[in-house]
Amino acid sequence: MINNESQKSVAKKSMIQKVIIPVMALTVLLLMVAWLAGSFDEKVAPALNERSKLTQANQENIYTVVARTTAVYEPVAASIEAKQATIISSRILARINKIDFRAGDLVKKGDVLIELEQHDLNSQMQQAKQSVNAMKARHKEAKQNYDRAVELFKTKLISEFELDKSNANYQSIVAELTAQEQALSQTETTLSYATLLAPIDGRIVDRFAEPGDTAQPGTKLLSLYNPLSLRVEAQVREKLALTLTHGQNIAVELPTINITLTGEVEEIVPAANTGSRSFLIKARINYNEKLLPGMYARMLIPAGEQTTLRIPENSIAHVGQLDFVWLNVEGEIQRRFIRLGKKDQDNMVVVISGLNVGDKVLSL
Repeated sequence: MINNESQKSVAKKSMIQKVIIPVMALTVLLLMVAWLAGSFDEKVAPALNERSKLTQANQENIYTVVARTTAVYEPVAASIEAKQATIISSRILARINKIDFRAGDLVKKGDVLIELEQHDLNSQMQQAKQSVNAMKARHKEAKQNYDRAVELFKTKLISEFELDKSNANYQSIVAELTAQEQALSQTETTLSYATLLAPIDGRIVDRFAEPGDTAQPGTKLLSLYNPLSLRVEAQVREKLALTLTHGQNIAVELPTINITLTGEVEEIVPAANTGSRSFLIKARINYNEKLLPGMYARMLIPAGEQTTLRIPENSIAHVGQLDFVWLNVEGEIQRRFIRLGKKDQDNMVVVISGLNVGDKVLSL
């Protein structure tokens, strides 16, 4: 009897546990759902936040959005080039004795850049000078003989044949003297080729030889350019290039040194590149010590006009990577997300989308 009651008690407890545990689990689950849903948080009535109230209190700082027509410029990749540049090379075959300059050095017109070996040329010039002196002596003798023959012919002491023979001999000596003087002049000119001078004021770009090397005719030894003759060159698509005129001013950006210069169209090559359908445009720029040939630049070519909306920078707020403004819409404050463009120098920002003409933007 006692065993039966114990069994019934155990069975009853087991039944209670089977019912209570699921109920408790369900209750806990419902409480968690209610907590996640915010049922236990303090309820806040819909209203403007403090920043919006502050902005609304300062409604006198309102900017009305207006449309503005601005010029559009198309950036074209360009490079800095030297208008006045030259390659120094030898006109004779000779060994290099001395080179006085290296890359980056400044030179003046007429400075001695390279000296070649001159021993053989000096010997040739001395021989040519002696030949000229010998012919001058013979010329003097032939001239005296001819003058004497003329006087004797007048007195009938020699025949006309003797006079003509003396004249022919004199004219032959004159021709030989002229040839020797020309040979001397040529030798002097060749000797001058052994000293290479700077043809312009400029800066050495590169050095391609060293003392002891043999200079070959036509082989480049030095290259230099005039820093005052730098200009910008770019291939501009034909639709834009045909709108440019000689003397027109265009903006030139130099991103590397973060400056913008004003260039003047100096040359428009009157033939298009058949591969890219573009024209070569060359623009003159003012001297700047930071500029070097080959530097990257951008020509800003006028490409028409566009209408844009702009707002003050101090009226823009941010949420993460999103931009928005507060608008006064019939006396009520509304938040409007916008998409921004580039910033102007007068602290105004271009709005690409999100606003319309006439919208009233509040300053923060």
